[in-house]
Amino acid sequence: MNKPIGELQDRWLRLVGVPLIAVLGNFVFFQPDNDQHQISRLTALGLSLVECVLLWEISRWGIRLARGRYPRLDQTSRRIAYQVIWFLGTTVLHRLAITYLYDITRFWGYELSVRAYWINVLVPLLFSVPIAAIYEGRYLYRQWWTTYYEAERLKKENLQSQLDSLKSQINPHFLFNSLSTLSSLVSENPRQAERFIDELASVYRYVLQTNEQPLTTLDNELQFAEAYLHLLQTRFGEGVRLDFRVEEPARPLLLPPLTLQLLLENAVKHNVALPTRPLRIQVYTEAGELVVVNNRQKKQAVVPSSQTGLRNIAAKYQLLKQPAVLVSETDEQFMVRIPLITHSQYAHSHR
Repeated sequence: MNKPIGELQDRWLRLVGVPLIAVLGNFVFFQPDNDQHQISRLTALGLSLVECVLLWEISRWGIRLARGRYPRLDQTSRRIAYQVIWFLGTTVLHRLAITYLYDITRFWGYELSVRAYWINVLVPLLFSVPIAAIYEGRYLYRQWWTTYYEAERLKKENLQSQLDSLKSQINPHFLFNSLSTLSSLVSENPRQAERFIDELASVYRYVLQTNEQPLTTLDNELQFAEAYLHLLQTRFGEGVRLDFRVEEPARPLLLPPLTLQLLLENAVKHNVALPTRPLRIQVYTEAGELVVVNNRQKKQAVVPSSQTGLRNIAAKYQLLKQPAVLVSETDEQFMVRIPLITHSQYAHSHR
């Protein structure tokens, strides 16, 4: 199972890094003075290990705070600046306090010089810089990989959605109904048959064109819906009644292509549509959302439903980092609320 990106996941780094820095720092920088004053190497190494653990944990705390405040990839510079200030401030204070404590208590048996203060501050900084770079480098790599993975997942989901949308239009059942309707129109009403062919061509043209785009305008969806509605009304007559009440300012707003078609198809698939019992579908905009409502009059023969259309729409909005699609139903009606996306919202979600 993948761990959250904010976790440090540094168990092995700490198990190896803390003893290594304690040993190197003690024997390379402090051992000459310790030998001169006949200080036990074991004692010096033990205290060095304790100090290293304490400073490391303080630094890890700062890393967690920085990631919590500036977690995103586009906040890297602010996150690094936060950590630099934290490391400098806490390291200097920690080392000065420890050194001063050793000095006033004469813990090592002698008075510490100014040089000793400088060494006790600079040596930990010398080690903390590369360690901090390792933490940040791993975090950036994991962020990049997560972003790349999500982009690939969105691409795959989009391709699958395109395929599902094409299947919903080019499946044998749809073609059979359309061709049957066209066959009867050719002999009974050639002019209406000609218009039916034009509208059918418009439906397929829109499907093929918009499937290459992540988003389209509500205005394009409404124009497509009119062509699709003509096909439905040719088949069902007054059995399907569609009422559009869309505000003009909402027409340039964006949504995934074929969203409206999937919702209309869903309503027709699961409900009776007869002139004596018409299926009434309302499409309107409200508070930045596209609302599609239909009266419920379920068919006696239960139509198997995988809810693929609704799932695809919801998945697109989730991957586009937009508000969720809301579905509500009662015994009398079925309602879906689709958030409409502004150009700035879409641009912000893809930074």
